[in-house]
Amino acid sequence: MSLWLGKSSLILASQSGARKMLLANAGLKFKAVTADIDERGIQAACGLSDPREIALLLAREKAKAVSADHGGSYVIGADQTLALGSRLFNKPAGRAQALAQLRDLAGNSHELNSAVAVAHDGKIVFEDVSIARMTMRPMTEPELSAYLDAAGDAVTTSVGAYQLEGLGIHLFARIEGDHFTILGLPLLPLLAFLRREQLIAV
Repeated sequence: MSLWLGKSSLILASQSGARKMLLANAGLKFKAVTADIDERGIQAACGLSDPREIALLLAREKAKAVSADHGGSYVIGADQTLALGSRLFNKPAGRAQALAQLRDLAGNSHELNSAVAVAHDGKIVFEDVSIARMTMRPMTEPELSAYLDAAGDAVTTSVGAYQLEGLGIHLFARIEGDHFTILGLPLLPLLAFLRREQLIAV
């Protein structure tokens, strides 16, 4: 049973398996539509350096891009940035880049900045950014190689080369922040907005 009460369908502007799982587990019926935007091009041209602002900008752009073709629907855009101090990370292009990222992250604390934006008829009607602080345990080269062997191509699908809901949990010594933020969707603020708008039944 879906808890969605909206007259038009709810749309997730993402094909992220983790984000789809979170919305489905929350009892929301939705469609997933890929946002056709140049994320790296937008990031390069925006002139922003704050990882929270970058994540929010990309979440907005995804929501607006899909909303333009789906009038009347509420469209959820989401994005996540990883910052190690002042350095921003992107999804690794392959195993070698994943290994290089993990070498830098091992033994250090980094921040995940997860942004969500909701568009309706092309306008942003809600946005939020949540932060999780992640401390990766020190790891030897053989340990990193063993992790990469076990995780396989999945390491290229997430910023930081890990999925915390899977084998990536083995990399960490301490985590500060909620599970939803870590998976890339600030779910509690999003549900609070939908509830205020009387779009969900609970």
